[in-house]
Amino acid sequence: MSSPGPAVAGAHAPQVRPGRLDPDFLSAVDTRLAPADQRLASRYPGDPGTRQPVHTVYVPADQASAATARAWGDEALELLDAAAPDPPSAAAATGLGDALDTEVYHRVRAKLAAQPVEDLRIDFEDGYGSRPDAEEDAAAVTAAADLSRLLHAEDGPSFAGIRVKSLEPTTRRRGLRTMDLLLDALLEAGPLPDGFLVTLPKVTSVDQVLVMAEVCERLEQAHGLDPGRLRFEIQIETPQAILGPDGSATVAAMVHAAGARCAGLHYGTYDYSAACGIAAPYQSSEHPVADHAKAVMQVAAAGTGVRLSDGSTNVLPTGSPQQVREALRLHARLVRRALERGYYQGWDMHPGHLVTRYLATYAFYRQGLAVAGTRLHNYVSRTAGGVLDEPATAQALASFLTRGVHCGALDPAEVAAASGVDRAALDALARRQALPASPPPTQPRERP
Repeated sequence: MSSPGPAVAGAHAPQVRPGRLDPDFLSAVDTRLAPADQRLASRYPGDPGTRQPVHTVYVPADQASAATARAWGDEALELLDAAAPDPPSAAAATGLGDALDTEVYHRVRAKLAAQPVEDLRIDFEDGYGSRPDAEEDAAAVTAAADLSRLLHAEDGPSFAGIRVKSLEPTTRRRGLRTMDLLLDALLEAGPLPDGFLVTLPKVTSVDQVLVMAEVCERLEQAHGLDPGRLRFEIQIETPQAILGPDGSATVAAMVHAAGARCAGLHYGTYDYSAACGIAAPYQSSEHPVADHAKAVMQVAAAGTGVRLSDGSTNVLPTGSPQQVREALRLHARLVRRALERGYYQGWDMHPGHLVTRYLATYAFYRQGLAVAGTRLHNYVSRTAGGVLDEPATAQALASFLTRGVHCGALDPAEVAAASGVDRAALDALARRQALPASPPPTQPRERP
């Protein structure tokens, strides 16, 4: 007996019966789930697709000035010349191997010359310490002038702000006064610069986040700023910020308590490790307690639009040539490890860290360009390529390429050549939106 031949489209089409679920019932389902749909959309709007800095540089308030970013860049270039004067020596010193090629090396040199610091925080907390009130008052006014100049400088950071003292009882009034005075002085000089952020350290409760949100609201009203204009980052440096006494993930409640005011969650390597009882020689951003905390942070922030930042290393590229090479290799490995785990930002504590921050970051994106571009091209063109990607993965591929463009590791033209997707379509895919129907105008390149 012969087997039946292949079905012919349109021939012998099956007869479809009416469904058992009537329209009135389906409308009732829509009505019942509408509040949940609205909560999901408001609480989890997704990543905005805007630029996220690859790092944050913290400088104590008594050491910061309008020249800080340029000075860090110059010192980083000096270290690069001394420890890794060419691509082969840089690949060997950092341990990045073949991923660090000539293109990566020269792009990093150009980056250190054009915009060495992407995000800078003038620190009034641990790096600054406790000072007489009059001294910190004056430092707050000086920091306002420095921030204004930094954010308007051609080679200055795209983001900058302050880290205030925590809202714990002994420091809360001092921290809020510094924020108040600085904002007042900053706005006297002109409109609030784009990219201004405040970092709130050592957060231990949702109540502290709610108070910080209220402080921002009151300052906006006092200065006539648009609602929501002031935003802050929550620094995760205490176990209480990860796990509450009832077993709940406190950081998730913090994110939603702050709403749109929460710009990011920053992991504090050493405070958190010490609070968990880790001995000093073993405190690291790759310790299991750090990985646990950062995994909880990652799940809490997923889909909310809140950005994540890894912590720092306190091992500085100073001392003998061997000590410098060991510090460079360690930092490059930590940066690469964080990138592979979805942490696209971290802290840098020394000008020498800029060298490995950019070398590791640029190598990460350039090494992944060909594969990500091909997979995205195959997804958009519905071409079989050995990997069956779904919309969520296509979004991740587009986000990877977009981040590479934002930081200067990749150019829009080479991304378009690798993926067959122009900039507007790439941005739409990164936001998981419908692709543009027609070619859009050329987008200007981001500041490097």
